[in-house]
Amino acid sequence: MEAWFALALFLTVCAVIMAGFPVAFSLAGTALAFAGLGWLCGVFDPSFLGATPNRLYGIMTSEVLIAVPLFVFMGVMLERSRVAEALLDTMARLFGPLRGGLGFSVLLVGMLMAASTGIVGATVITMGLLSLPTMLKRGYEPGLASGSIAAAGTLGQIIPPSIALVLLGDVLSNAYQQAQLAEGVFNPKTVSVGDLFIGALLPGLALVGCYMIYMALKAWLSPASAPAIPREERQALPARQLAGRVVKVLLPPLFLIVAVLGSIIAGVATPTEAASVGAVGSLLLALVHGRLDLVTLRGVTRQTVIVTSMVFLILVGAAVFSLVFRGFGGDDVVHQILTNLPGGPAMAMLVVMAVVFFLGFVLDFIEITFVVVPIVGPILLRMGFDPVWLGIMLAVNLQTSFLTPPFGFALFYLRGVAPESVDTRDIYRGIVPFIAIQLAVLLLLALWPGLATWLPGLVNAN
Repeated sequence: MEAWFALALFLTVCAVIMAGFPVAFSLAGTALAFAGLGWLCGVFDPSFLGATPNRLYGIMTSEVLIAVPLFVFMGVMLERSRVAEALLDTMARLFGPLRGGLGFSVLLVGMLMAASTGIVGATVITMGLLSLPTMLKRGYEPGLASGSIAAAGTLGQIIPPSIALVLLGDVLSNAYQQAQLAEGVFNPKTVSVGDLFIGALLPGLALVGCYMIYMALKAWLSPASAPAIPREERQALPARQLAGRVVKVLLPPLFLIVAVLGSIIAGVATPTEAASVGAVGSLLLALVHGRLDLVTLRGVTRQTVIVTSMVFLILVGAAVFSLVFRGFGGDDVVHQILTNLPGGPAMAMLVVMAVVFFLGFVLDFIEITFVVVPIVGPILLRMGFDPVWLGIMLAVNLQTSFLTPPFGFALFYLRGVAPESVDTRDIYRGIVPFIAIQLAVLLLLALWPGLATWLPGLVNAN
């Protein structure tokens, strides 16, 4: 009976979220309703909810989660300072003479913005407004143009500093401790957000490289789909002047990236401390670009509060859901299912990855991170999987949730700013190759775990 309640709770939460109700209230409200029903039926012990205050206190006092508002502030401030606009214009001048040059520019700027901001929505909207009309005007295939912009915008999910990695790191850290305690290890090791940041570098660069290869192949095999900018339409700059412009535009965001990620990799700062460096750095960049005034600061602060409040409210709802789900013995049911699968740990991992992928069609990455990962994470870690590798596998998989229809948020963002001449079908069709590339990188990670674990091991060894 308890197992059926746990299954019904999970399915009901998914249905309520898909119906459009606020995620935080859907998680907490549905869980409390099932807790009451289970108590009346004699299958739920209300004492499980007694741990709620401690859970909430832990959320509000977590030093790791302080990085969330700081990274959000950094990303929104960089969006308002027009860094992406300057980068796109300069990269278009640099790569414009090449077939697919504008596509290369979008992917490279997406990578730099991902490493500077970590916010998907801001990157997709900014590049959609700036790049999509230009690419269409230059004769780019609508599907290829929209697909490359949406895919480049989602790089903020996997390339650090990423808010997704901060949240995933916090959840996985708790899951790793639970797994070790269940195995009788009472002095558990930890996995940090910094480990995930370092582990995500090579997979993130591999993903960008695969995107670039696809763009080059597309331009070579179908020149009409990604033409070069005609010589007579290019505003040519002398080589020395263009080189100076590239250096001037690239140095500020690269300095910010080095300051944030370099301090983490060097062990000089924790991710939270590095986030504060990034926030201050974004203020300086806005000041340099002449975009720092009271109106801008007020708007950035307001947006930061809105996003941070949403994330923490979902955390609170997820904490209540987790307690009720465990009260029904749901974690034991999931453990039995995964451990009894034929094929052992490999099959369990495959099933979890498949479930996360298909849930990405209907749920946001935050919802999956806070609902699914706390359930399956301890089980997979008890099977012996490396926590950093597992975290990066989940991060790459969750990245596809931004691109998979019907509820891919990157598609919604792009649809909102795309010209009317771009049909929604063009956007969906154009994103398919990039989803396939993400799945290929996921397979590469599965076959070669060292892609995620080698660099963190090297840094930690030193």
